[in-house]
Amino acid sequence: MFHLSNASFSHGSLPVLHDITLDIVEGEKVALVGPSGAGKSSLLSVLWQQNPEQVALCPQESGLVDILSVYQNIYMGGLSRFSTLYNVFNLIRPWTSRKRDIAMICQQLGLSDKLFVSPDKLSGGQRQRVALGRALYRQQPIFMGDEPVSSLDPEQGDSLLSEVLARHSTAIVAIHSPELAIKHFDRVIALQQGRVIGDWPTADISVATLEDVYRDA
Repeated sequence: MFHLSNASFSHGSLPVLHDITLDIVEGEKVALVGPSGAGKSSLLSVLWQQNPEQVALCPQESGLVDILSVYQNIYMGGLSRFSTLYNVFNLIRPWTSRKRDIAMICQQLGLSDKLFVSPDKLSGGQRQRVALGRALYRQQPIFMGDEPVSSLDPEQGDSLLSEVLARHSTAIVAIHSPELAIKHFDRVIALQQGRVIGDWPTADISVATLEDVYRDA
């Protein structure tokens, strides 16, 4: 589904990824690990551009629209599934079926009482859950997340990550927690300074191995 061969990328004149070679096939759940600035977000962006129509994206900056409600922000994940006229009417006055679908997502995310609250009135963890809800409502086979549970407490982050991964056949997630990487993914790609320094099945590594990725940065 995704392929890079000795690929390098820059932001303007600043090199950010160097000689990246990797393949990610359908059905894999891949964690990207590494210290801040290692290139995880850049690699996600490059991979997303190869197959955007099939990806439910949850970026590190949530991209929520604060003048809209939680309901409207989540619904925006499904805009491509409906006509423009349908979307305009629904965003103004929600259709019963769409409201029911999104209310169910909010219930799963612990946001049942926030459906028509604007995101600027939410905590950082609640905003992150809204962004996850928008990705879930996109209903695509591939999930890409950039630290999608970083603002949640460990127990809640563990639970929601499990839920999100169960709903997508393929996933590529930048994550800062070695424990979550080992527990929830079947493959881990480690980056430092824009280079891949390790690519392992999780069955072959330990939390200590991933902690060394950060310690040696």
